[in-house]
Amino acid sequence: MDAFTTGILQRIHTTESDLRKARETGDEFLAEVEQGELDDLRRLAAEHGVDVRPKVA
Repeated sequence: MDAFTTGILQRIHTTESDLRKARETGDEFLAEVEQGELDDLRRLAAEHGVDVRPKVA
């Protein structure tokens, strides 16, 4: 896995976690910001052929 792929997947994971926390605490503004960031990261990953779907064991 190259550095770009590793980096984007880590950023997606971190943003998903931050989004969950914002939702759990009821911070609607932060949740919207995190959702926008997540959408952007997923779009960027798709543009570069990075599969961001969860891996099934």
